[in-house]
Order: sequence, then C-alpha cells, then structure tokens
Amino acid sequence: MSAGERVAYLGPPGTNSEVAALRACPGSDYLPRATIPAVVRAVEAGEAERGVVPIENSLQGSVTDTLDLLIRDEGVAICGELVLDIEHCLMVRPGSSPAGIDVIYSHPQSLGQCREYLEQHYPGVTTVAALSNAAAVEEMMRTPHAAAIAPPRAAEIYAAEIVERHIEDSRVNKTRFVVLAREGAPPTGCDKTSIAVAVAHDRPGSLVSVLHEFSDRAINLTKIESRPSREELGVYIFLIDLAGHRDDPAVAQALAAVREQADFFKVFGSYPAWRG
Repeated sequence: MSAGERVAYLGPPGTNSEVAALRACPGSDYLPRATIPAVVRAVEAGEAERGVVPIENSLQGSVTDTLDLLIRDEGVAICGELVLDIEHCLMVRPGSSPAGIDVIYSHPQSLGQCREYLEQHYPGVTTVAALSNAAAVEEMMRTPHAAAIAPPRAAEIYAAEIVERHIEDSRVNKTRFVVLAREGAPPTGCDKTSIAVAVAHDRPGSLVSVLHEFSDRAINLTKIESRPSREELGVYIFLIDLAGHRDDPAVAQALAAVREQADFFKVFGSYPAWRG
C-alpha cells in the first residue's frame, strides 16, 4: 500500500475505524465517511484508492452492513485485513471530577461492551447513545457533569482527560477490519481468500459437497457463516474464509468446482493474512 493514497474510512476522526486506517495504510490521505456504504461508494467512484471498514468483532459478531455490501457490490474487492485490539476509556472534560458525572455518552456497541463496568462504578447514571465514539466525546465536551466512553485516540483529538483505561468488560475484544480496493492483492505466500456461495437449499448434501471441494484438497476453512439471501425465507448465502490465494493451483481448482455447483458464487478477494 503506497504512501499518499486516498483512504476512506468509517469516520469521524477519533474512532477505532480511523485507528485501523492509520495502521493499515500509513502515510495516506484519510477521508472520513459517515457510513459503511459511503466508504464503499468512495472506492467505487475513484474518490479513494482504498477503504477501511469493520467486518467482525470478537464479542458481537459480524458487521452485517459490510457483508451485505460485499455480496451485492461488484466494484470493490478485499485487498487486506487488520485485527485491532479494542480499548475503551472513560474520559471527561479537563479538570472535571469523575464523582460528579450524571450522564455518559458513547456508541451503543461501546456501552454494551462496558456494561459491567458501568453497573459497578456508575449505577443509576444515565447513558446516552451517540452516532460514534468521537461524536460522544464532542457532546461530552459541551455538557457539564458528563463523561464519554471512547478510544484513546478520541481523547487526543478533542483534548479530553482520560479517567480510566481498559474499562471494557472483556479484554478479549478485537475487531477485524478489511481494506477494500477495486481489485484484490497479488499472492504473498501467506494469504486468505473470502467467498460467498449459495447452493440449492432443497437438495440434501449440497453444502457438504461444496465443503468437500476444500477438504479433499487440504484447504483449511478459517470461517463459515450464513446470511439471508434477501430473496426467500430460509434461503441463505454462505460466507467462507479459506487459507490460500485464489491463484494458488489447489485453491483455483476448488473455487472452479464450487462455482459449477453454486446457484450464486462470488470471490470477495484474496489478500495477505493478518499476522499481528
């Protein structure tokens, strides 16, 4: 990924998505966008060379907006991934006393991930959902006797004072982000490929037959889940992450065999596997 590229991300500045964009695409020109579809549109329209969006969280599961866009849209592909440790901090206006807090702002996901902390330390204090953690800090800075839950980056940007760090209920809180471009990445020798496939739902063994195409070639599946097809109740699209690049001979053979059996088939992209 080249320095100076334009990188769209789910903004505003001060969010975990911005931190992911900074780490995945250092030295770029960063373009915050209000929604995940807006990030995808920016890449498709050539307003940005790359886009960074969340795709799954270790506590709350998949980000359905991202998955549904990957299924429907033809103009973007996954070219990279990043796993970010999520840190939640309680912050206040500089000089404010934590003892006087009567309202706490944050994104709904962050409030949910800090529920035990809030019940233990701030029982009865009103919590207010914000559009983003950065927006929560902005609102807190305008409100007396308020606090916000946000990542450390937000405190840097908005000059807030961090009262306590790592207030998340689980330290095993990670979010996987994907980097989008108009095409995937070349092979590196340590790659992943993400695909979507739908098979006949009324034919026994149709999904098993697809999975055998990978197991028979010793291709490891690192993730499999389903999404509604949006066409008929009970009809699903299966989303599969597998080890290897689409250009690897064994992977290419498996994908070709799966395509022949599928009612719907799409490769989201091949990209370097995240190694931390």
